[in-house]
This record gives sequence, structure tokens and C-alpha cells, in this order.
Amino acid sequence: MRMRHTLAAVAAAGTIAVMAAGPAQATEYTSALKFKGVQYDAPGGDSNRCSGGNTKDEYLTIKNYSRTATVDLKGYVVKDATGNKFTFTGGHRLEPGDYVKLRGGKGTDSDAGNVVYRQNCNFIWNNDKDTIQLLKPTGAKADVHSYTKRANDADGNGYINYHG
Repeated sequence: MRMRHTLAAVAAAGTIAVMAAGPAQATEYTSALKFKGVQYDAPGGDSNRCSGGNTKDEYLTIKNYSRTATVDLKGYVVKDATGNKFTFTGGHRLEPGDYVKLRGGKGTDSDAGNVVYRQNCNFIWNNDKDTIQLLKPTGAKADVHSYTKRANDADGNGYINYHG
């Protein structure tokens, strides 16, 4: 009898430990780079024209939360739930605490101005709901967030803050 109670207690403790450890690992990844926030719905009426459109007003901010490591963005991939993606090419490094805004539309990338353009005038983020993924050059997940306009954008301004 005593053995059965001991095993039941050990089994219950193991279940609690597994349940407590599971969710944290499912949502947090070991990466210095994380999403700071996303302007998923550009202000004004959506217009994906390259000239006069507002896709440049849709952006994703990626921040280096490391206190010591500089991260080269070459090979990092940002994608949405349907597989639309952008791959960073060479030439952009994030110092500790630095950030970059990945903007839609066409423009001149600027390391000093903390901006990279997708060179594509189509919107990437859905205005009602989407999932945003940041993948390391190895394909491992660096950060992932899903949103719905109703649940995550209380003030309705089209911007969601993630890691501040």
C-alpha cells in the first residue's frame, strides 16, 4: 500500500512538473531577436499601389534583446500564416538593444535609419488575424506570435505591442 501511494505521489508530481514546463517552452524561444511590435493594419484605406499606396506604413519591428551580442540578420526569415515571406540579405546587423523596422513597399534600406523594405507593394499581414514567425537562418523558430484584431488590438489602431 505504501508503495502505491508513493508512486502515485511521484507520478502526480511529475505530471505537474511537465504541465508547468510545457507552455513556457511552447511560446518562448532561445533567441536574442524578438518581435517588438507590428503595425499590421496601415492607417487609412489599404492601397497596395507602389506609387501612392500605403504598404510602407505596414511594418514589423524586430529588436535585439541581448545585452552583449550583435546579431547579423542575414538569412533570417519573416513569414505569415499563409507562407508569404521575406528573407533578410546581408548588410544589416543589430547591436545589443537595437531594432529594425521591416516595412512593406519599396525604398532604400538603411542600417543607420533602422529600416529594411520588403521591395514588394503587397500587404503581408492580414487586418483581421494572422501568425507572424521569425525564423533563424537554420530554420529554427526565433519568435512567433498570432493575433486577432478583436482580441489583441483593444484601441483599434492596427498596432500590437509584443515584447515592448
